Amino acid sequence: MRDLSCGDKRVFLDVEIRRVACTRCKAVKTETLQWIAKNPFYTKRFGFYVGRRCREASIKSVADELRLDWKTVKELEKEYMAEQLRRAPKPKPNVIGVDEISVRKGHTYRIIVSDLERGVPIWFGGEDRSEKSMAMFYEWLEPARCKHIRLAVMDMWPPFRTALEKHAPEAKVLYDKFHVLRHLGDALDKVRRSEYRRVQGKERSYIKGQRFTLLAHRENLKLDARQALDKLLAANERLNTAYVLKESFGQLWDYKSEAWARKFFNNWRDALRWKRIEPFEKFAWMIEDHWDGIAEYCNSKEKVSLGFVEGLNNKIRSIQRRAFGLRDEEYLRLKVLTCMLPKI
Repeated sequence: MRDLSCGDKRVFLDVEIRRVACTRCKAVKTETLQWIAKNPFYTKRFGFYVGRRCREASIKSVADELRLDWKTVKELEKEYMAEQLRRAPKPKPNVIGVDEISVRKGHTYRIIVSDLERGVPIWFGGEDRSEKSMAMFYEWLEPARCKHIRLAVMDMWPPFRTALEKHAPEAKVLYDKFHVLRHLGDALDKVRRSEYRRVQGKERSYIKGQRFTLLAHRENLKLDARQALDKLLAANERLNTAYVLKESFGQLWDYKSEAWARKFFNNWRDALRWKRIEPFEKFAWMIEDHWDGIAEYCNSKEKVSLGFVEGLNNKIRSIQRRAFGLRDEEYLRLKVLTCMLPKI
């Protein structure tokens, strides 16, 4: 069986494994050696080395480096990740983050639940993003541990909240800031497209190709992008109004008191009057309908990392790109659940 290499030389161990005929059951028993991987042609420490390398590189590159078949590398990595999960403490979350990712085309989703206090994903599964799939997480967590959940950070997808209210009724809901701002960005983009269709000639040239300039924060733009933004806002009053409203809305999360946050939102909504910006009016009504989940950020004594769920999604997309072509969903599940765990 293959063991860790010595320099550029591959090392193989020649081991005799005892086989014993059992007089009681008349079967032949094979000696179990704890340091051998599930694949008996490799030692466990060699398999763990392969697993550590796969955290930083693709399966194909690790296979080429170690002169192995890529299927062997994949199975050794799965064994390594399963051991990581076995050694991890049993989840008992107080604050959870809920989101979904697309695993393939055709609106095929899987739900991801994270422990926001520990900063690790703890569950990956479901068949879609329905209430039934979300309930599978609470069944896996078990009712006793569901009672410990104090706060759930999620987007405004109704099935997520409905499942939470059934299985953890004491938990409060906090809507994810990044998903809320994404809805606001979509509203601004609708205004941009309507203005592009409305104007003609030179005024249209200012708008063309400026989608990401409008959606980005001004301080994140380079000099040429800022100059293009200034020309656009000077040339189109309606887009200027929408852009100012979009930029100012982010102040909502700076308030420590729900009363002051509510006052700010009322003033922000009043600024929409007579502007006839329909996408922003719809956004304001959406915020009004979900106000309790947004105001919870001001009321919450513990300030959780709202960016963890979004950062995890970016990491998962990176994993999916690196594993392009693999159809093994169990492999993806293990990669997601172990991506924040320490190496072994």
